[in-house]
Amino acid sequence: MSLLPSIVTQLRAAGCVFAEDEADLIVATATTPEQLAAMVEQRVAGFPLEHVLGWADFHGLRISLDPGVFVPRRRTEFLVDCAAERTAPGALVIDLCCGSGALGAALAASVDGGVELHAADVDPAAVACARRNLPAGAHAYEGDLFDPLPTRLRGQVAVLLANVPYVPTGDIALLPTEARVHEARVALDGGADGLDVLRRVAFAAPEWLAPDGALLFETSERQVPNAVATVRAAGLGVEIRRDEELEATVIVATAT
Repeated sequence: MSLLPSIVTQLRAAGCVFAEDEADLIVATATTPEQLAAMVEQRVAGFPLEHVLGWADFHGLRISLDPGVFVPRRRTEFLVDCAAERTAPGALVIDLCCGSGALGAALAASVDGGVELHAADVDPAAVACARRNLPAGAHAYEGDLFDPLPTRLRGQVAVLLANVPYVPTGDIALLPTEARVHEARVALDGGADGLDVLRRVAFAAPEWLAPDGALLFETSERQVPNAVATVRAAGLGVEIRRDEELEATVIVATAT
């Protein structure tokens, strides 16, 4: 007798809106009855589905995820698309605040011939995931923003992806439980106004970008005016990109 109806019932009772789809994924991923039971128990307890499965679907890739690591959001696929438009084969790309490495991996997969990819994150658990997810030849470093990157990259970067945390500290308590409880705070908390990490990235970016290079990052719509002012103060040109379907806002900040 199939366990699927019982699992669907348990997930639906726990508040999972897409209980049938989630049950299918859990059943397909589990390799033993014991693992299946443990996965259902975790999901019912509120763990993100991606942490339960051990992977996330992002931009057509299966991204390996460990517990506690930031789950890449579907809206952030727009950031990858914006970056791909200006990334030439073999371009030097940096993925800062890389988390699981989802953005860098997706961008590299989107560019015929690939890119020279370097990624960094302060969270050791995230870096461990990134090292599994990034393509062969890419490098993932543990450390604070630009600090662990090779100095030879200064002034050479064509595309600087920075999926900086941008949730204001006071809004962390308003996040869904899955994010607030089960994802690393350092991947979410952007300081009092949500722009603390962006400021550090933006003001350091000009010394890392090539003459025609660009910094690309995601932000909330309400933060756009202050985010734009920040990158302009850093001496960068600004283009605002939006995707209404994904409810995503990306700022492309170019070296001038």
